Amino acid sequence: MIRDVFYLLIALASSVLFAHADRPNILFISVDDMNCDSVGVYGSPLKDITPHMDRLASEGVRFEYAHVTVGNCYPGRNVMFTGRTPHSNLVEGFYAIKEPHYPHVVDLMKEGGYFTGIFGKESHTTPYYPYAWDMEMAEGVREENHIKDAGAYYRMTAKGIAASEDAEKPFCLLINISDPHLPFYRWSRRQEIEDPYAPSQLYTPEEIPVPGYLPDTPNVRRELAHYYMSVSRADDCLGETLRALSESGQADDTVVVFLSDHGMPFPLAKTCLYHHSTRTPWMVRWPGQIKAGIHDTDHMISALDLLPTLLDVAGIGHPKGLEGRSFYQVLKGKKQPELDHVIKEYNESSGRRRHPMRAVQTKRFNYIFNPWAAGGRKFQAAGQGTLSYREMVTLAETDPPTAKLLQQYDYRVVEEFFDIEKDPDNLNNLIDNPDYKDEIAAHRAMLGEFMDKTNDPVFAAFRKREDSSYLDGFVEAQQAEAFRRRHVTKEQDQSR
Repeated sequence: MIRDVFYLLIALASSVLFAHADRPNILFISVDDMNCDSVGVYGSPLKDITPHMDRLASEGVRFEYAHVTVGNCYPGRNVMFTGRTPHSNLVEGFYAIKEPHYPHVVDLMKEGGYFTGIFGKESHTTPYYPYAWDMEMAEGVREENHIKDAGAYYRMTAKGIAASEDAEKPFCLLINISDPHLPFYRWSRRQEIEDPYAPSQLYTPEEIPVPGYLPDTPNVRRELAHYYMSVSRADDCLGETLRALSESGQADDTVVVFLSDHGMPFPLAKTCLYHHSTRTPWMVRWPGQIKAGIHDTDHMISALDLLPTLLDVAGIGHPKGLEGRSFYQVLKGKKQPELDHVIKEYNESSGRRRHPMRAVQTKRFNYIFNPWAAGGRKFQAAGQGTLSYREMVTLAETDPPTAKLLQQYDYRVVEEFFDIEKDPDNLNNLIDNPDYKDEIAAHRAMLGEFMDKTNDPVFAAFRKREDSSYLDGFVEAQQAEAFRRRHVTKEQDQSR
């Protein structure tokens, strides 16, 4: 009995020492549906729109060439926390994988001695829900902690940190800020609404920037103004999250990772693989380890690389099957020349509509493969629910430039190739331009090699990309499977 107590005390003491010696806390913070160029330090023309994001960037490293893997949320977040592409982790759409064959960040961090907690996106961040978090901070108090309320992020972050202290473990907390996902501030698709959670910055339609892939009309400006006010509110939420960390006294022992899960919820941004669809503001602050004010323009990193990097930060071994590349050495000030491109993937919308896409992007070029475009299908995804899309449909009847934008968004072509330096909005497809044939061939080869290595089922279509009949049948079979899965899921739900 005495011996057992002795060993228990030794184990407890060791766990406390292990938890606080050279094992930093990890605070991952995401925002929802925000373009990289909406952030001040990344070029937003709106003054003071993101002071907290800008300050965080100044306190560590910000990456110029950072991308998420997927242009929509549920699949995209599961890439981040499994280190696997959607075709490998099987979360290709908005449905649960009840028996994943791989470990998730929650499993790995808990096994490594960390306390794990989450606020926001609980059902989107894991292969199924509920998952094995030590704490879902909003459980039991969700009504008092609205996901659009900046104060909720202060309270929930403080709650998670306090719980980790009680557990005498370092923490790995995921704080997922809802903004600027719809509903925007004072805007919900078709009507303006009363919204008690006012952002720090308010904008009029006349003062906001209109990207080149949207028409410049009063209705588009009105919707964008609501979006940018929601960006401001997302920054407020970040500020409250970081305030809770600072007041806990653990900021100097915490690695803060910040990014957006994909581009803004407008046509030719979210649910696509264009430059603005996947480019993300990615910042990392690590006091004592990362010098302040670093602007990394040498490396390309992606959401696929997040998990292996977090594991290296935490000193936890990598499980088999990770497809990402840790950029831990970059955080330590070293060069990683192999980080020169990112792989991107899209499969399915929240409505189970299949539009498989694959892409490889380097600093200058973006190559996209769209097998679904071979059969004359019309794209169906979140962007078509916006006021801006309806405006495009109306305007396209009389305005050729808008008609061209709408045609690109709705139908695409099988292959697209863009020069990002000259065309960051990805509107001028160079796939048939002989001046770029060598670059196109090189990008095709990079994408094909990755698809082959990871047993991507779309690789068969990629190899037959010039056979429209084959591509049409391939996508038709994928769509039938998605509809079958939805029917099976409904039957399972009804039998419970």
